[in-house]
Amino acid sequence: MLTQIKTVITRSQATLLQDAIGAASLCVMLWGALHLPGLN
Repeated sequence: MLTQIKTVITRSQATLLQDAIGAASLCVMLWGALHLPGLN
């Protein structure tokens, strides 16, 4: 199983970076949306 995980990571390294950037941007947008009501 560990070998399979390593293989998946090495094969999709570029998309993993893109997925991490996408997840971080979603977190930032969620944080911003939750703080919008407090700006009044």
